[in-house]
Amino acid sequence: MRTLLSVAASAAALVLLAGCTTASQDGGTTPDAAAASPSPTASGFDMSTVQVDDKLAAAVPAEVSEDGMLTIGSELTYAPVEFVAVDGKTPVGIDIDIAGAVAAKLGLAPDVQSSTFDAIIPAVGTRYEVGFSAFTVTPERLDTVNMVSYFSAGSQFAVAAGNPNDVDPSNLCGLTVGVQTGTVQHDEVEAASATCEDEGQDAVEVLPYDSQADVATNLVGGKVQAMYADSPVTSYAVQQSGGAIEPIGDVTDAAPYGVVVAKEDAEFAAVIRSALQRLIDDGTLDRIAETWGSEGSVLTTAEVNPAAR
Repeated sequence: MRTLLSVAASAAALVLLAGCTTASQDGGTTPDAAAASPSPTASGFDMSTVQVDDKLAAAVPAEVSEDGMLTIGSELTYAPVEFVAVDGKTPVGIDIDIAGAVAAKLGLAPDVQSSTFDAIIPAVGTRYEVGFSAFTVTPERLDTVNMVSYFSAGSQFAVAAGNPNDVDPSNLCGLTVGVQTGTVQHDEVEAASATCEDEGQDAVEVLPYDSQADVATNLVGGKVQAMYADSPVTSYAVQQSGGAIEPIGDVTDAAPYGVVVAKEDAEFAAVIRSALQRLIDDGTLDRIAETWGSEGSVLTTAEVNPAAR
């Protein structure tokens, strides 16, 4: 995947960022093109090092603990945060390992269920008990759910190698930009487009995709002139492209990721916060982040509903 043979070969390599999953699928979708090839080889964190906290386990609501599982909604095409391993079915990544560690701390087994990104939050509290999917804490999300912070990431653009379209991240007017549907970056590029029109310039053509892998693939293929994503995702896409794409501009707007818990489940959100804090304090979350090349991204304090950007 790191050897650039041609634009077509690079596009195919980027599709591998998605994979296909059989991990408890109940309506989630993944790109059909990914079925032809495996996703990048990846090994996660050793969960045997995580010890159950009996006090926290006892505080888990009965409706969650009765089946011994923590049901987790996740969009599995956002490498390296959450994606699918080389076997084509096993969820892996930063969030998957952190979710697994939280479940283990609570005496539960993780049940990761694949979903499209924008379908997760509405289903937390019914289909899913929590959502782990690189959810940036925002005021709009806090209006509808509880969010427990644990990780920090910014945003960054990427372009085709050599920046053939002379993309300037500070002026997107007239450009075609790919984003994943429902992300913070989607909202930001839409807002930038509106500003362009207000100033009498050409709008940004915003192309949203359900899969972040599709965003990267269409950047290589030339359908979009730039992509915009969370900084660890952009870095990983660049690494996996074999030189076909490159980052541009600084990492901006660092903000926390939050575990999503239903609005009415404030007590469960507090249990999740305590589990995360113990995993922060004993260094588990730092070791998980290091496993995936995201050193220094773990917060020092987990909070329920922290201040949002």
